[in-house]
Amino acid sequence: MRVGVLTGGGDCPGLNAVIRGIVRKGVQEYGYDFTGFRDGWRGPLEGDTMRLDIPAVRGILPRGGTILGSSRTNPLKTADGPARVRRTLSELDVDALVVIGGEDTLGVAATLWAEYGVPCVGVPKTIDNDLSGTDWTFGFDTAVNIATEAIDRLHTTAESHMRVLVVEVMGRHAGWIALHSGLAGGANVILIPEQRFDLDQVCAWVENRFRIRYAPIVVVAEGAMPRDGDLVLKDGTLDSFGHVRLSGIGEWLADQIEKRTGKEARTTVLGHVQRGGTPSAFDRWLATRFGLHAIDAVHDGDFGAMVALRGTDIVRVPIGEATAAVKTVDPALYQEAGVFFG
Repeated sequence: MRVGVLTGGGDCPGLNAVIRGIVRKGVQEYGYDFTGFRDGWRGPLEGDTMRLDIPAVRGILPRGGTILGSSRTNPLKTADGPARVRRTLSELDVDALVVIGGEDTLGVAATLWAEYGVPCVGVPKTIDNDLSGTDWTFGFDTAVNIATEAIDRLHTTAESHMRVLVVEVMGRHAGWIALHSGLAGGANVILIPEQRFDLDQVCAWVENRFRIRYAPIVVVAEGAMPRDGDLVLKDGTLDSFGHVRLSGIGEWLADQIEKRTGKEARTTVLGHVQRGGTPSAFDRWLATRFGLHAIDAVHDGDFGAMVALRGTDIVRVPIGEATAAVKTVDPALYQEAGVFFG
């Protein structure tokens, strides 16, 4: 049996650990051959491949990024995309495809399986932790640790200059990174996409901190919105999945705070730093287990399934079900953090 593997969407720490787990178990226990498709769904569309065997995955466990490359290519928006994917798999004698990605990449896999019969098994990947089918996605823990360390460092410079520091983290629709890193890093204000914020209240919290001689840290997710406004965008361009390019809320917020309070405010946008570098121990553990269970699903012929973490167990759920809705922050969890605001 020959199995294809691809990684799509934004890169994140742990992708190489998944690839390694899939290949090691697939070769050693099942005797499978593997074909790696380069740059997400572009690989199957264009027949761009690389060999995947045990030597190819040796030493990649601690490496960030993905040896296969990634992209936001959407074959469903490409002329004859599904037919081209099927033709490529047939020409290369690929019997099954393991798709490692987030909501968009796995959404394509769900459609290709349900409507075109392409045998896919999904592995959930996103630093945003916003896939509803799994308790945790790998990459999230590393991103939170990176953001928390940045917040820790910014506390000292904020206090030295007695200025407001706004930290913008990733999170288009879900504020998991902002909530976890903000709480762990001792932020004084946390703003997430799920809860529109009152700018006057934010400024009141900031001023209260200065009254007790403490420089405030404001953590804001890139998708957070003011109560009386819309998304702050750098430009209006869309990717192939219809998403606008975010980032800009941090600069806007710092400007508004400075104008309204008279306090100096600066912004740090963590951006792609959150997705880069070596994965945490937890993410290596989770990604490896996902890889091992994904190849088991292929061996069982359980196509259309996605591996998921439930508690400490790895289970299988339908890909379509896992990508049907975004997993957002429960208001009760956000309310817990509110005791530290202001």
